Amino acid sequence: MVAKDLVSMDTDILPKRSRWRLILTIGAFIALAILIYSLRHQIIDVLKDLGKVNPFALLLIIPLKLINYDAYTRLYRSLFKTLGSNVGYWPMFKITNELSFVNYILPSGGVSGVSYFSLRMRKEGVSAAKATLAQVMKFFLLFVSFQPLLIIGVLFLAARGHVNDLVIMVATSLITLLVVGTFMGVYIIGSRSRINSFLTFMTRLINRIIQVVRRRNPETINIQKAQKAFTELHEDYQIFKNNLGGLKRPFMFTMVANLMEIATLYVVYIAFGEFVNFGAVILAYAVANFAGLISVLPAGIGIYEGLMTAVLAATGIPPKLSLPVTIMFRVLTMFIQLPPGYYFYQKALKKDFQPKLQK
Repeated sequence: MVAKDLVSMDTDILPKRSRWRLILTIGAFIALAILIYSLRHQIIDVLKDLGKVNPFALLLIIPLKLINYDAYTRLYRSLFKTLGSNVGYWPMFKITNELSFVNYILPSGGVSGVSYFSLRMRKEGVSAAKATLAQVMKFFLLFVSFQPLLIIGVLFLAARGHVNDLVIMVATSLITLLVVGTFMGVYIIGSRSRINSFLTFMTRLINRIIQVVRRRNPETINIQKAQKAFTELHEDYQIFKNNLGGLKRPFMFTMVANLMEIATLYVVYIAFGEFVNFGAVILAYAVANFAGLISVLPAGIGIYEGLMTAVLAATGIPPKLSLPVTIMFRVLTMFIQLPPGYYFYQKALKKDFQPKLQK
């Protein structure tokens, strides 16, 4: 949510500084412990499979991940520059790592990351509305950039004769979902009245859900402050609408970010000595990631692996290969992403994040 303007935090609600930081730290540890515990069997399987793979091929994952984070860092900087805010590369790189950690351990479809991102960007002089809009635009550009990738993936499959009715149905459904979702998002945010009506409804719904736990607080998120923030969000959006050419670079960065993720998964297949159809990997990655957004478990555990394996099987890649590759990809990605993300997250709690929450 839009951090400062959306949440009405009275002094009696906010704990003291040390207590609040302790709660956030314990929460992160618990979520991380749940994630590792949920993946305990997969981690053991990966350790067993390490002797069967090419370790030098797996080392390629590190530069691919660095390029991925670099692309996201440049994406955010480019979006903020269009909105009139200049953010340094290194601060933005650290926040990108923190955001990855928060989104990975909390099953909220990115909502937790939006809230955290808004709070963190305030130290860099970026308003909560601009930070939220940057997140919205990132998701929008990721969806848009996936559409040509899906088309390319289907073409790769067709060239190898791996297109069947199921593959066509999955690809068509995803593309349709992306197109419809993109137009709906543009339609809602393009009108002040529509964005106020839609987000006010969502705010009231969230307040009712929160009230189940906090019965004495019927309006945790202040509606009037929220509506003010929504108006600012719409006004900032007009900057992008009037400067569509300024989205070319952000679109390029999101395309690079998506390609690096897909390339990372493909590298694991290479490590297993298999050069599978690249189109199958694109399609499976897209399905698993979109379905993982609605998972109730951290990082979409279970749904992600199951769907990716099923889609790959439909394209001719047997489960006996795709399942261990998917598990290894997930576990290695987790151990590469989470340590630096958690490190920067803890530093932010101690230096920047917690003092801002007190205001």
